[in-house]
Amino acid sequence: MAEYVWIDGSNGLRSKTKTVLKEVKSVDELPEWNFDGSSTGQAPGDNSDVYIRPVAIFPDPIRLAPNILVMCETWDPSGAPNKFNYRHEAARLMEANKEHVFWFGLEQEYTLLGHDDWPYGWPKSGFPGPQGPYYCGVGTGKVYCRDIVEAHYKACLYANIKIAGINAEVMPAQWEYQVGPCEGIELGDHLWMSRFLLHRIAEEFGAKISFHPKPIPGDWNGAGLHTNVSTKEMREDGGMKHIEAAMKKLEARHVDHIKVYGEGNDARLTGKHETGSIDSFSWGIANRGASVRIPRSCAREGKGYFEDRRPASNADPYQITGIIVETIFGSLPEEHFKKEE
Repeated sequence: MAEYVWIDGSNGLRSKTKTVLKEVKSVDELPEWNFDGSSTGQAPGDNSDVYIRPVAIFPDPIRLAPNILVMCETWDPSGAPNKFNYRHEAARLMEANKEHVFWFGLEQEYTLLGHDDWPYGWPKSGFPGPQGPYYCGVGTGKVYCRDIVEAHYKACLYANIKIAGINAEVMPAQWEYQVGPCEGIELGDHLWMSRFLLHRIAEEFGAKISFHPKPIPGDWNGAGLHTNVSTKEMREDGGMKHIEAAMKKLEARHVDHIKVYGEGNDARLTGKHETGSIDSFSWGIANRGASVRIPRSCAREGKGYFEDRRPASNADPYQITGIIVETIFGSLPEEHFKKEE
């Protein structure tokens, strides 16, 4: 059984299963498939076929080996990428700039909800105690749904997703896991598949997953997708000058980045609750209130990586990583387009 997974027209996930008559070792062995794009917001009803092309495979932790999960790109009948296929352009950018060896690590925050869309474990009327004891907490009343979180963690490990760790977050019923480091386009493939598994496992428990960047208004932390970025030049001695140069380029395109850093992010990027303001760009050493944080260890060693804290938890990792590569090293060179043609 091969579970084909793709991104729909609302930044959500869809999937369907194909029976494959022999064990699959690589994506090249899998056929292209199609689905009704008019039912997923990806095509009109009078021309509804959308094609899914396998780009990455993972062992299936639910059905177990030799069954697989298949990450797919979406394509139109014309032979062009579907308008919601952001992976294609990001992959081209990664390939054009592969000599810089981009490493990415994303920190995915999310909130667990009940059937009533209220955070799991919260009182049905009113609110739990104020934030403080929940972050990395232990014990009843401090953490909720650890069973779901642990099941997801183990599923990702079985699937060979590069999940680096988990922790309870500042708001109760909110958690985080980290994916990476991954090189280039691999990060988006692994993060999207980890999201699929999170929804799939929560389904078994009757819980919902929310990636809304501000699920509860008021004095509660929002949910982000902090993005850690490093290039070959940044990791070498003297790399801090390359990190600082990147800050200037990120500042110049702050508005462009915010446009693709997630829906509803204005409710989260307020300058409070460990965020910078959506209206301005800032960076600093060990400053979680800035748009971009430089870890103190990197500043001390003079090399390493930076953390873009602006992306919302619901942002598309292909768009995030793609625009970061484009901003730091420019758009695709003309010869790259000629090569593909």
